[in-house]
Amino acid sequence: MSKRTLLVSFATLAAFTASGASAQRNAASLSQVVRFNHQATGVAVTADGRRFVNFPRWTDDAPISVAEVMKDGSLRPYPDANWNAWRNDKANELPVENHFVCIQSIVPDGKGNLWVVDPGAPGNEKILPGAPKLVKIDLKTNRVKVIPVPENVALQGTYLNDIRFSSDGRMGYITDSGTRGAIIVVDLDSGASWRALDGHASTQVDKTVTVTMNGQPLRRPDGRQPMFASDGIAISNDGRTLYYQALTGKTLYSIETRLLARGVEDAQRQSAVKTVAQSQVADGLWMSKAGVLYVTSPTDFSIKRLKGASLETVLTDPRLRWPDTFAEGPDGRIYVTASHIQDTQWFKPGAPPSIRTELFAFKPSR
Repeated sequence: MSKRTLLVSFATLAAFTASGASAQRNAASLSQVVRFNHQATGVAVTADGRRFVNFPRWTDDAPISVAEVMKDGSLRPYPDANWNAWRNDKANELPVENHFVCIQSIVPDGKGNLWVVDPGAPGNEKILPGAPKLVKIDLKTNRVKVIPVPENVALQGTYLNDIRFSSDGRMGYITDSGTRGAIIVVDLDSGASWRALDGHASTQVDKTVTVTMNGQPLRRPDGRQPMFASDGIAISNDGRTLYYQALTGKTLYSIETRLLARGVEDAQRQSAVKTVAQSQVADGLWMSKAGVLYVTSPTDFSIKRLKGASLETVLTDPRLRWPDTFAEGPDGRIYVTASHIQDTQWFKPGAPPSIRTELFAFKPSR
C-alpha cells in the first residue's frame, strides 16, 4: 500500500448529517470536520488556519502520532515521517529522545510554533526512560527543538497531559494527570522544569466522584473507573491566571501564574489556590480569544462555558462521545475532538484495537 493510500484511508472527510431526532439543544451548530480511523485526542489550529491532530498510543499502535489535516481530509505526518516512525514493536530500535512515543496533546503558541507534549508512556502506563519531552516545531521551517522533562519532574506514574503558555512565550504550564497530580512548569528558554502544587488537593483525583455514562458507572472489567488527576488547563488572555481541573473531579480551580515561579514556596502557592466553580467530570478546557472559558463534559456529551461562578451548557450532542480537547480557529470557530474513551478496550473488552473518532467544530453564539 502506498503512503498516499495509507494516509487517505487513515482519515476520511465526512459531511455533517445530524437529524433533529438525535441532536439535543443547540446541536445544529455542531458540525463534523473529519473522521479518523484511530483514537485522536489533541487538536491544534494555527493563526493561518492550518489544522493538526494527534493520536496517542493508548490501546493500539497507531501508525501516526502527529499529523496535519490536509484540505481533502487526508493526513500528512508532521513534521515528517521519521519523527512519526516509532512503534511499540520498534521500541528497542529507535531512540525515544527524537521520536514521538505517545503523544497526548499539541498546542500552537501563537508565535509561529507548534508544541507537542509527549508523556512517553505507551498505554498510559510505564514511562520509558528518556521519553517524556516537549517538542517545539517551527511551523515555517519544520525545525525541531526538544526539551526533555527529566525523571525527577516526570516521575514514574506521571502523565504529561496538556500545556498552556505565558503571554511572553517564555513559560509553559503542563498538567500532570497521573498518579500524583501536579502542575509542571517549564522555562522554555533554559529547558529547566519543576513541579508545583505537587500532591495538592486541587490537582488530585476527587475520590467522591463517580464517572458515569448514560447514568451508569463507567468501569473497567476489574471494577476500576477512570482516575485522572489534573487534566484540563487554560490560561487567561492576559496570562495572569491559570485554570485547571482534575478529570475525575467536580471543581474548577485557578492560581496566579506568578506564584508558579520556581522560587515561590509551595505553601504560598497552596494558600493562593482559588475555587472558581463547581463543575462536573471534565477533560478539556479552553479560554477563547473572546475571554470565554469552555469546558468539555464527557458524561453528558456536552460543551459548557463558565458564566459567573457556574457552568452553563453551550450544546449537547450524542456524537460527542467523550469530548476531549479544544482549539480555536482564526474565524472564531471552536474545534473539539471526540476521543471515544468509553469505547476503547479499557472499558469494552473485545472492542477492536482501532476505534473511529472525530473532530467537530462549532461557532459560539455571542
